Amino acid sequence: MIQTFETMTELLDSVPKENMTFEMCNAFVKAWGKIHGYGGGKSEIQPFTKYPKIMVSVSGGADSDIMIDLIERIGHPLSEVHYVFFDTGIEFTATKRHLDYLENKYGIQIERYRAKIPVPLGCRKYGVPFLSKQVSQYISRLQKHGFKWEDKPFEVLYAEYPRCKAALRWWCNRWGDHSKMNISNNPWLKEFMVQNPPQFLISDGCCSGAKKKTSAMIEKIINPDLNCQGVRKAEGGARSTAYTSCFDEVFGGCDKFRPIFWFKKEDKAAYEAAFEIVHSDCYTVYGFQRTGCACCPFGRHWEDELCAAEKYEPNLYRAAVNIFGKSYEYTKKYREFQKKMKG
Repeated sequence: MIQTFETMTELLDSVPKENMTFEMCNAFVKAWGKIHGYGGGKSEIQPFTKYPKIMVSVSGGADSDIMIDLIERIGHPLSEVHYVFFDTGIEFTATKRHLDYLENKYGIQIERYRAKIPVPLGCRKYGVPFLSKQVSQYISRLQKHGFKWEDKPFEVLYAEYPRCKAALRWWCNRWGDHSKMNISNNPWLKEFMVQNPPQFLISDGCCSGAKKKTSAMIEKIINPDLNCQGVRKAEGGARSTAYTSCFDEVFGGCDKFRPIFWFKKEDKAAYEAAFEIVHSDCYTVYGFQRTGCACCPFGRHWEDELCAAEKYEPNLYRAAVNIFGKSYEYTKKYREFQKKMKG
């Protein structure tokens, strides 16, 4: 349990001055009304909140740790807070241990939910991840239309596959010069795939089943007024670029709030130092800089994760190789092709 305060001023005064940053202060100010509520303290305003029921998505990662600490440090006397964890079906044991640690540290309960479509099932059903979500989406669309992986002009291919325009624009670099939407954004990928057509299904569908659909399912169960997520813009990736601010008001639905959205690396480090935040063994023992779905081929450092899993969690290692093995081998083959083409 940690100390909470009746007023925002008292909370801000409790932060060691040598650790306080502008974005830390900004995060506390923005989150106070949404999490703690308005009025009360020395004011003459009767305490009230817009969000009597709050759902907080917990991942067991570093940003999630900071968000939980911030919420518990602010306090939520007028709100019922539900901390929820989605078990994707392929999680580090270190992450699950850390959830127990968080429950004991803050005196909270983290509700565990099994993914609506766990990753192993999603990969069998839709296909395995390869390189990135965008690349996998386009490859999946082309595969569904029986694409032959030919290097032909867009007009010729569009006549042959008229229901696959967006993916063909990717394949033919027709999203505009230097666009990140083009296949050329991944050097030599088109040439590689022409010579080495994938012999297995590729898709980003496992993400939707294990995360998006699971989140929607849990929202229906809990029916929260506010959904909090530990997303930071500075972390990069598809999730961070999908948002332009820390808050989305959803008329007639559940508002979305990202309390540490504007935290940069230095703000994160300052918060960790100020409140002695302890992260999971994935960071402190395995040496990860960030975590996501365990050993996912979309991750920039999936090979490091795989090596750590082999050393520390051999059961997870075997599961990852079984689920993602074809993608691992295809990725390695593509990288070798890139080196060869670069000379």
